[in-house]
Amino acid sequence: MKVKIVMIGVLVLLLGGCRDKAGPDAARVDRPPVSGVQLSEVVTSEVVDYYESSATVKAKSASIVAARMMGTVTELAVSDGERVRAGQLLLVLDDRDVRQKISGARAALAEAEKAVAAAARQRELARITYQRFKNLFDGKALTGQELDEAQTRMQVAELEHERYLEMQNRAAAGLAEAKVYQEFTRVTSPVAGVVSRKQIEPGTMVMPGVPLFTIEDDSSFRLEMNVNETLVNRLAVGTAVAVDIPATGAVLTGTVSDVVPAVDPGTRSFLVKVALPVDGLQSGLYARVRIPTGRRAAIVLPGTSIVEKGQLCGVYAVNGENIVSYRLVRLGKRYGEGREILSGLQAGDRVITAGVEKAVDGGLLQGEKGQ
Repeated sequence: MKVKIVMIGVLVLLLGGCRDKAGPDAARVDRPPVSGVQLSEVVTSEVVDYYESSATVKAKSASIVAARMMGTVTELAVSDGERVRAGQLLLVLDDRDVRQKISGARAALAEAEKAVAAAARQRELARITYQRFKNLFDGKALTGQELDEAQTRMQVAELEHERYLEMQNRAAAGLAEAKVYQEFTRVTSPVAGVVSRKQIEPGTMVMPGVPLFTIEDDSSFRLEMNVNETLVNRLAVGTAVAVDIPATGAVLTGTVSDVVPAVDPGTRSFLVKVALPVDGLQSGLYARVRIPTGRRAAIVLPGTSIVEKGQLCGVYAVNGENIVSYRLVRLGKRYGEGREILSGLQAGDRVITAGVEKAVDGGLLQGEKGQ
């Protein structure tokens, strides 16, 4: 019995000790101090709404070079990425058969020239003979039949001379044609630019019309993009658009140069081309294009206030008791250096916009700097 009383007394003393420790000081939370940051009040502002689309940088003009005759490549004079000038040699085809045709055409022309010379002498002789016969006929020493025969021989000689002249012209044309074919064995660049694609190697058999090179004029570039069909009647030539090229960090203002209103039934989009005001770009670069569509109210925060944690995005908000908390937000479009906040904040909230690296979730703000 005495043992039970003693145990009960010990329990009472322990419970009483626990009640003494569970006082007001035990509920206090030690919050890390946060200082050296800048606060801003969330406000709603009017922004220019826009439609964003991806685009590809392309040269304003690109020439596809092909051969005009069949042959084997014996010499390749350029390589990928090489800059070429207009008329510069790109490749040479085997021209042995063409050289033989040129030799034959030259021989035919020489033969025709000799025939023309012989016909000219025959014509001159026929004219002299006719004149002699006419004098004799006038002197009553020759019959009319003999004079007619002399005149006919003169006319035939003139016709023969004309025929040989035509043969000479055909031979000269054949030689010129053979020389043209010889020029076809030397493929040259039609424009000045950069060889963006080479599809041939030495020893390859070339067929007429098959693309061999793509040469891009890198003096000017444009963008090509597919735009949703909802803008088909709202987008006009001359519209200014904002262009970002992430690879180079360039931020440009382009101008819509062409609108192809035919809508692709598969993608429900149409083609738009945008002229760029600068050169020195590269074909194939990725670009983001923003097309203005109107104005609306939105919450926009500086990009420096957005804190990414893994795949989550949030900001450090400060409540009325200056307690800092990491609040998740859903991001919208970009506006310059700012980002639209779709959800997670409302007008009147306070967030840290500078010095976020010093913010601590659950910390207590000390000596705030307002904006």
